[in-house]
Amino acid sequence: MAKNTTRYLLLTILIVAVFILVLLLLKDRQASPTLSEEALPLSRELPVDEEKPPNEQRSQPARLLDYLPQSDNQQIIRHTHFTLSYLEKHEQAEWVAYELTGREVQGVEERSDDFREDPKLTTGSASLADYYRSGYDRGHLAPAGDMKFSEEAMSESFFMSNMSPQEPSFNRGIWRILEEEVRELAIQNGSLYVVTGPVFGKRNKRIGDNRVSIPRAYYKVLLDYTEPEIKAIAFLLPNKGSDKDVYDFAVAIDSVEAVTNIDFFPALPDLEEDMLESTIDVSRWIGGL
Repeated sequence: MAKNTTRYLLLTILIVAVFILVLLLLKDRQASPTLSEEALPLSRELPVDEEKPPNEQRSQPARLLDYLPQSDNQQIIRHTHFTLSYLEKHEQAEWVAYELTGREVQGVEERSDDFREDPKLTTGSASLADYYRSGYDRGHLAPAGDMKFSEEAMSESFFMSNMSPQEPSFNRGIWRILEEEVRELAIQNGSLYVVTGPVFGKRNKRIGDNRVSIPRAYYKVLLDYTEPEIKAIAFLLPNKGSDKDVYDFAVAIDSVEAVTNIDFFPALPDLEEDMLESTIDVSRWIGGL
Protein backbone atom coordinates (compact mmCIF):
# COMPACT_ATOMS: atom_id res chain seq x y z
CA MET A 1 0.00 0.00 0.00
CA ALA A 2 2.77 2.41 0.97
CA LYS A 3 4.62 1.51 -2.21
CA ASN A 4 1.59 2.46 -4.38
CA THR A 5 1.13 5.72 -2.51
CA THR A 6 4.75 6.68 -3.13
CA ARG A 7 4.41 5.82 -6.80
CA TYR A 8 1.31 7.99 -7.22
CA LEU A 9 3.01 10.86 -5.39
CA LEU A 10 6.05 10.73 -7.66
CA LEU A 11 3.84 10.58 -10.75
CA THR A 12 1.86 13.58 -9.56
CA ILE A 13 5.06 15.59 -8.94
CA LEU A 14 6.32 14.68 -12.42
CA ILE A 15 3.09 15.78 -14.07
CA VAL A 16 3.09 19.09 -12.17
CA ALA A 17 6.77 19.71 -13.12
CA VAL A 18 6.06 19.07 -16.81
CA PHE A 19 3.04 21.39 -16.66
CA ILE A 20 5.11 24.19 -15.08
CA LEU A 21 7.86 23.71 -17.69
CA VAL A 22 5.33 24.02 -20.53
CA LEU A 23 3.92 27.22 -19.05
CA LEU A 24 7.43 28.73 -18.78
CA LEU A 25 8.24 27.88 -22.39
CA LEU A 26 5.00 29.45 -23.63
CA LYS A 27 5.65 32.63 -21.63
CA ASP A 28 9.21 32.93 -22.95
CA ARG A 29 8.06 32.52 -26.54
CA GLN A 30 5.45 35.28 -26.18
CA ALA A 31 8.06 37.66 -24.74
CA SER A 32 10.66 37.02 -27.46
CA PRO A 33 10.50 39.02 -30.74
CA THR A 34 9.90 37.24 -33.98
CA LEU A 35 12.68 36.99 -36.54
CA SER A 36 11.19 39.78 -38.63
CA GLU A 37 11.08 42.06 -35.57
CA GLU A 38 14.74 41.38 -34.75
CA ALA A 39 15.72 42.24 -38.32
CA LEU A 40 14.24 45.75 -38.04
CA PRO A 41 16.56 48.49 -36.65
CA LEU A 42 15.40 50.71 -33.84
CA SER A 43 13.35 53.62 -35.12
CA ARG A 44 15.42 56.87 -35.23
CA GLU A 45 15.79 60.03 -37.20
CA LEU A 46 18.90 59.77 -39.32
CA PRO A 47 21.10 62.83 -39.87
CA VAL A 48 21.52 63.97 -43.47
CA ASP A 49 25.02 62.46 -43.77
CA GLU A 50 23.63 58.94 -43.18
CA GLU A 51 20.70 59.29 -45.57
CA LYS A 52 22.65 60.13 -48.71
CA PRO A 53 25.84 58.78 -50.27
CA PRO A 54 28.87 61.15 -50.07
CA ASN A 55 28.80 62.15 -53.75
CA GLU A 56 25.14 63.11 -53.57
CA GLN A 57 25.70 65.15 -50.41
CA ARG A 58 28.66 66.99 -51.90
CA SER A 59 26.69 68.06 -54.97
CA GLN A 60 24.00 69.76 -52.89
CA PRO A 61 24.40 73.35 -51.63
CA ALA A 62 25.26 73.18 -47.92
CA ARG A 63 23.67 75.39 -45.31
CA LEU A 64 25.74 78.48 -44.52
CA LEU A 65 25.64 77.64 -40.82
CA ASP A 66 27.77 74.58 -41.56
CA TYR A 67 30.57 76.81 -42.85
CA LEU A 68 30.70 79.64 -40.33
CA PRO A 69 34.09 80.48 -38.82
CA GLN A 70 34.84 79.97 -35.15
CA SER A 71 36.71 82.21 -32.70
CA ASP A 72 36.65 83.25 -29.06
CA ASN A 73 34.19 86.04 -29.80
CA GLN A 74 30.58 85.26 -28.89
CA GLN A 75 28.63 88.16 -30.40
CA ILE A 76 27.30 86.46 -33.53
CA ILE A 77 24.67 88.41 -35.48
CA ARG A 78 22.60 86.59 -38.10
CA HIS A 79 20.97 88.80 -40.69
CA THR A 80 18.84 87.39 -43.47
CA HIS A 81 21.57 87.34 -46.09
CA PHE A 82 24.83 87.24 -44.14
CA THR A 83 26.17 86.45 -40.68
CA LEU A 84 28.82 88.39 -38.80
CA SER A 85 30.89 88.20 -35.63
CA TYR A 86 31.09 91.64 -34.02
CA LEU A 87 34.08 92.81 -31.98
CA GLU A 88 32.92 95.50 -29.58
CA LYS A 89 36.47 96.54 -28.69
CA HIS A 90 37.14 97.42 -32.34
CA GLU A 91 33.55 98.51 -33.21
CA GLN A 92 33.40 96.37 -36.35
CA ALA A 93 33.03 92.76 -37.42
CA GLU A 94 35.95 90.36 -37.20
CA TRP A 95 34.31 88.37 -40.01
CA VAL A 96 31.28 88.54 -42.27
CA ALA A 97 30.21 85.29 -43.97
CA TYR A 98 27.71 84.46 -46.70
CA GLU A 99 27.15 82.27 -49.74
CA LEU A 100 27.39 83.99 -53.11
CA THR A 101 25.88 82.30 -56.16
CA GLY A 102 26.36 83.05 -59.82
CA ARG A 103 22.66 83.83 -60.09
CA GLU A 104 22.81 86.37 -57.25
CA VAL A 105 25.67 88.18 -58.95
CA GLN A 106 23.33 88.90 -61.87
CA GLY A 107 21.01 90.98 -59.64
CA VAL A 108 20.07 94.52 -60.66
CA GLU A 109 19.13 96.13 -57.33
CA GLU A 110 20.55 99.65 -57.04
CA ARG A 111 22.69 100.78 -54.12
CA SER A 112 20.53 101.97 -51.26
CA ASP A 113 23.25 103.99 -49.45
CA ASP A 114 21.11 103.83 -46.29
CA PHE A 115 24.02 103.66 -43.85
CA ARG A 116 22.65 103.09 -40.35
CA GLU A 117 23.45 101.43 -37.05
CA ASP A 118 22.76 97.72 -36.70
CA PRO A 119 19.58 97.23 -34.61
CA LYS A 120 20.58 93.66 -33.68
CA LEU A 121 23.70 94.72 -31.80
CA THR A 122 22.88 94.95 -28.11
CA THR A 123 26.10 96.88 -27.45
CA GLY A 124 25.55 99.32 -30.31
CA SER A 125 27.63 99.70 -33.46
CA ALA A 126 29.83 102.42 -34.87
CA SER A 127 27.99 105.47 -36.20
CA LEU A 128 28.21 107.63 -39.30
CA ALA A 129 29.67 110.38 -37.13
CA ASP A 130 32.70 108.21 -36.35
CA TYR A 131 33.72 108.33 -40.01
CA TYR A 132 32.91 111.99 -40.61
CA ARG A 133 36.06 113.84 -41.73
CA SER A 134 38.19 110.93 -40.57
CA GLY A 135 39.93 110.49 -43.91
CA TYR A 136 38.72 106.88 -44.13
CA ASP A 137 36.03 105.30 -46.27
CA ARG A 138 33.16 103.29 -44.83
CA GLY A 139 34.42 100.10 -46.45
CA HIS A 140 31.95 97.25 -46.92
CA LEU A 141 32.99 93.81 -45.71
CA ALA A 142 30.06 92.13 -47.45
CA PRO A 143 30.04 94.29 -50.61
CA ALA A 144 26.89 96.01 -51.81
CA GLY A 145 27.81 94.60 -55.21
CA ASP A 146 27.28 91.07 -53.85
CA MET A 147 23.83 91.96 -52.55
CA LYS A 148 22.15 93.19 -55.75
CA PHE A 149 19.77 90.22 -55.85
CA SER A 150 17.19 91.77 -53.49
CA GLU A 151 16.19 95.05 -51.88
CA GLU A 152 16.46 93.52 -48.42
CA ALA A 153 19.97 92.15 -49.01
CA MET A 154 21.15 95.49 -50.38
CA SER A 155 19.71 97.36 -47.41
CA GLU A 156 21.30 94.98 -44.88
CA SER A 157 24.72 95.51 -46.42
CA PHE A 158 24.62 99.14 -45.25
CA PHE A 159 24.46 98.33 -41.54
CA MET A 160 27.40 100.01 -39.81
CA SER A 161 28.34 96.60 -38.38
CA ASN A 162 29.31 95.68 -41.96
CA MET A 163 31.61 98.72 -42.29
CA SER A 164 35.31 99.02 -41.59
CA PRO A 165 37.58 102.08 -42.01
CA GLN A 166 39.57 101.70 -45.22
CA GLU A 167 42.11 103.92 -46.90
CA PRO A 168 40.35 105.53 -49.89
CA SER A 169 43.05 104.37 -52.33
CA PHE A 170 42.58 100.81 -51.02
CA ASN A 171 38.76 100.78 -50.94
CA ARG A 172 38.37 102.29 -54.38
CA GLY A 173 41.32 100.46 -55.92
CA ILE A 174 42.71 96.98 -55.23
CA TRP A 175 39.90 96.06 -52.81
CA ARG A 176 37.21 96.93 -55.37
CA ILE A 177 39.08 94.88 -57.98
CA LEU A 178 39.19 91.88 -55.63
CA GLU A 179 35.45 92.19 -54.96
CA GLU A 180 34.79 92.15 -58.70
CA GLU A 181 37.03 89.12 -59.12
CA VAL A 182 35.11 87.25 -56.42
CA ARG A 183 31.87 87.88 -58.31
CA GLU A 184 33.45 86.50 -61.49
CA LEU A 185 34.59 83.41 -59.58
CA ALA A 186 31.06 82.91 -58.22
CA ILE A 187 29.76 82.87 -61.79
CA GLN A 188 32.47 80.45 -62.97
CA ASN A 189 32.06 78.07 -60.04
CA GLY A 190 28.30 78.32 -59.49
CA SER A 191 28.58 79.36 -55.85
CA LEU A 192 31.18 80.28 -53.23
CA TYR A 193 31.32 80.64 -49.48
CA VAL A 194 32.88 84.03 -48.77
CA VAL A 195 34.36 85.20 -45.48
CA THR A 196 35.75 88.73 -45.19
CA GLY A 197 37.24 90.69 -42.33
CA PRO A 198 39.93 92.99 -40.94
CA VAL A 199 43.34 92.25 -39.44
CA PHE A 200 44.39 94.35 -36.46
CA GLY A 201 47.81 95.16 -35.06
CA LYS A 202 48.88 95.33 -31.42
CA ARG A 203 48.30 99.07 -31.47
CA ASN A 204 45.61 100.50 -33.72
CA LYS A 205 44.78 104.04 -34.69
CA ARG A 206 41.15 104.90 -33.92
CA ILE A 207 38.53 107.28 -35.23
CA GLY A 208 35.36 108.84 -33.83
CA ASP A 209 33.78 108.98 -30.40
CA ASN A 210 33.25 105.21 -30.53
CA ARG A 211 36.97 104.74 -31.16
CA VAL A 212 36.69 102.57 -34.24
CA SER A 213 39.97 100.70 -34.88
CA ILE A 214 41.81 101.16 -38.18
CA PRO A 215 42.82 97.70 -39.48
CA ARG A 216 46.30 97.22 -40.86
CA ALA A 217 45.05 94.70 -43.44
CA TYR A 218 42.00 92.84 -44.77
CA TYR A 219 41.36 89.29 -45.88
CA LYS A 220 38.94 87.35 -48.05
CA VAL A 221 38.61 83.58 -47.74
CA LEU A 222 36.82 81.65 -50.49
CA LEU A 223 35.56 78.06 -50.42
CA ASP A 224 34.18 76.23 -53.45
CA TYR A 225 32.61 73.12 -51.91
CA THR A 226 30.96 71.62 -54.98
CA GLU A 227 32.06 68.90 -57.35
CA PRO A 228 33.96 68.33 -59.51
CA GLU A 229 36.75 70.36 -57.88
CA ILE A 230 36.74 71.22 -54.17
CA LYS A 231 39.07 74.12 -53.54
CA ALA A 232 39.78 77.10 -51.28
CA ILE A 233 41.91 80.22 -51.38
CA ALA A 234 42.58 83.31 -49.28
CA PHE A 235 43.70 86.86 -50.00
CA LEU A 236 45.54 89.06 -47.49
CA LEU A 237 45.97 92.72 -48.44
CA PRO A 238 47.47 95.66 -46.51
CA ASN A 239 45.10 98.59 -45.97
CA LYS A 240 46.68 100.80 -48.62
CA GLY A 241 46.54 101.32 -52.35
CA SER A 242 48.39 98.96 -54.69
CA ASP A 243 49.01 98.51 -58.40
CA LYS A 244 49.70 94.77 -58.04
CA ASP A 245 47.51 91.99 -59.39
CA VAL A 246 45.04 90.69 -56.78
CA TYR A 247 46.51 87.19 -57.10
CA ASP A 248 49.83 88.57 -55.86
CA PHE A 249 48.05 88.71 -52.48
CA ALA A 250 46.82 85.10 -52.58
CA VAL A 251 47.87 83.08 -49.53
CA ALA A 252 47.00 79.80 -47.81
CA ILE A 253 44.08 80.03 -45.40
CA ASP A 254 46.41 78.92 -42.61
CA SER A 255 48.25 82.23 -43.03
CA VAL A 256 45.07 84.19 -42.35
CA GLU A 257 44.18 81.99 -39.39
CA ALA A 258 47.63 82.72 -37.91
CA VAL A 259 47.09 86.51 -37.90
CA THR A 260 43.41 86.49 -36.90
CA ASN A 261 43.06 83.49 -34.54
CA ILE A 262 39.96 82.48 -36.48
CA ASP A 263 39.19 78.88 -37.48
CA PHE A 264 37.49 79.37 -40.83
CA PHE A 265 35.89 76.03 -41.70
CA PRO A 266 35.78 73.94 -38.52
CA ALA A 267 32.80 71.88 -39.72
CA LEU A 268 34.77 70.29 -42.56
CA PRO A 269 36.28 66.82 -42.02
CA ASP A 270 39.69 67.33 -40.40
CA LEU A 271 41.79 65.85 -43.21
CA GLU A 272 39.91 67.81 -45.85
CA GLU A 273 40.14 71.02 -43.82
CA ASP A 274 43.90 70.58 -43.37
CA MET A 275 44.41 69.97 -47.06
CA LEU A 276 42.29 72.91 -48.21
CA GLU A 277 43.70 75.39 -45.70
CA SER A 278 47.40 74.53 -45.86
CA THR A 279 47.89 74.63 -49.62
CA ILE A 280 47.50 77.26 -52.30
CA ASP A 281 47.18 76.68 -56.02
CA VAL A 282 46.18 79.83 -57.89
CA SER A 283 45.95 77.94 -61.18
CA ARG A 284 42.87 76.08 -59.89
CA TRP A 285 41.08 79.45 -59.74
CA ILE A 286 42.36 81.30 -62.77
CA GLY A 287 43.18 78.37 -65.08
CA GLY A 288 39.93 78.82 -66.99
CA LEU A 289 40.36 82.54 -67.55
